[in-house]
Amino acid sequence: MPRLAGQIDLAKGEAILDAAIQVLGERGLAAPMEEIARRAGVSKQTIYNHYGSKAELVRALVHRRVADITAPLEMPGADEHPEQALTAFAREMLHALINPRANTMMRVYISGATEAPDVALAVFEAGPKASRGRLAAFLAREHADGRLAVDDPAMAAEFFGGMVVGTYQLAGFLGVDRGLTHPQIEVIALEAARRFLRAYSL
Repeated sequence: MPRLAGQIDLAKGEAILDAAIQVLGERGLAAPMEEIARRAGVSKQTIYNHYGSKAELVRALVHRRVADITAPLEMPGADEHPEQALTAFAREMLHALINPRANTMMRVYISGATEAPDVALAVFEAGPKASRGRLAAFLAREHADGRLAVDDPAMAAEFFGGMVVGTYQLAGFLGVDRGLTHPQIEVIALEAARRFLRAYSL
């Protein structure tokens, strides 16, 4: 059973996650936990004590990435400045799509989904579902505060996510270079935020 938060050294936990990214990226979901433990400088039991299973280890990896992407929605003052918050969120989403390591890991998860459905479910729940959920919570606050008219925050979150990633996400998974540059990301992020806010304006 995984340990409660605080029962393992945080630095050791980060070392485990960093090692997991390396090993899974190289060897796929079938990679042995022993190799992850070796690179992290811990015992295999330490990994199981902290995460409980490979699926939960992967969930933690995805959760860490999603926390970075959704951070702009939870920064102080984000609710009062929805255009800036949504633009920053969109920017983080797009930067993730051109991150080689992130794309490598997603291809690993997809290729191993059939053999490891528990891992696939963990990736979905900690990744897309959690990301859209945090966006939906942000939009619900905007609606409650009278800044936007968002009757269905979950649906609106899906609309915004689709507007931002478009076909760039699939291209990244397939290893196709769409030539997405940092200046283009800025344009797409701002335009998506502005068009979305116009659609849900009061």
